[in-house]
Amino acid sequence: MELYVVIVAGGSGKRMGAEIPKQFLELDGRPVLMHTIERFKTFNDSIEIITVLPENQLRFWIDLQKKHSFNVLHTLVKGGANRFLSVRNGLKFVNAPGLVAIHDGVRPFVSIDTIKRCFEVAEKLGNAIPTISPTESLRILNDQGSIPVNRFHVKQIQTPQVFSAALIKNAYLQEYNPEFTDDATVLEKTGEKINLIEGNRENIKITTPEDLLISAALLKSIS
Repeated sequence: MELYVVIVAGGSGKRMGAEIPKQFLELDGRPVLMHTIERFKTFNDSIEIITVLPENQLRFWIDLQKKHSFNVLHTLVKGGANRFLSVRNGLKFVNAPGLVAIHDGVRPFVSIDTIKRCFEVAEKLGNAIPTISPTESLRILNDQGSIPVNRFHVKQIQTPQVFSAALIKNAYLQEYNPEFTDDATVLEKTGEKINLIEGNRENIKITTPEDLLISAALLKSIS
């Protein structure tokens, strides 16, 4: 069975307050995106890696690869106007039956064990979505103010979200819907049941300056 990963990196860096997109910010001297790509190469040396970037960032990424002598083989794809369209563009390069992971380019700390379990469950059930449980109290806002929510009934969703290639490619033939907050919701719209599994808490999405500080500490702890 062929294994694929579509790594979507379309961030602008606005919340980070940086001059360059967050996927290109340096972590231990190299862009975050390089660390992310290497996680999947470490998981399986033969996995086919598809990296999706905005058109205006493609040349910059190519230059960064030369600068850092980064030679992990991957297919570079032009993204779309939003994440949904970018994923759709990436899936066009999934050309054989198998399993495909869809992963955020700024999640370099997904564990190999999480990736492995996602693929194993998706092979059996058609999809696997990694999650973690919130550790803090939660409330939902309403017209009267807010009400508490039992945090044991809530999950934080992570990536990689892994799917049967045929199922997710078919799901992405739909028209874009603002309710598609992740790939699982796209598939769910076709009537498929979503399978949640345990992720890893270190698998943060680097979005803010604080996340970069946490990432530096995480990198030291696993090196």
